[in-house]
Amino acid sequence: MTKDEKKHLDLLSQLGCIVCARLGYRGTPAEIHHPRKGTGLALRASHYDAIPLCVEHHRGQTGVHGMGTKRFAHHYGFDESDLLEDTKILLQELKKNIIGG
Repeated sequence: MTKDEKKHLDLLSQLGCIVCARLGYRGTPAEIHHPRKGTGLALRASHYDAIPLCVEHHRGQTGVHGMGTKRFAHHYGFDESDLLEDTKILLQELKKNIIGG
């Protein structure tokens, strides 16, 4: 992992769980989830395509790994690509706040 990738993942974890944020609960501690869409079975997505999820929404019974991606999307009404889009928007906001712009 490069220094830039580590910095990116650290910023992601500061965002908190992106599912919780969509549900109105901001700042929930997050783990990093690497979606597998578009990758081989044993490959992870790029660190730059990772999304922050709390333990429950990552590995729990109502999480992406607990439910599977199709059931997860059906249950919540959004999928990993929607969460990645939200993550990128929130990450831009966080970077602006850090830089002061």
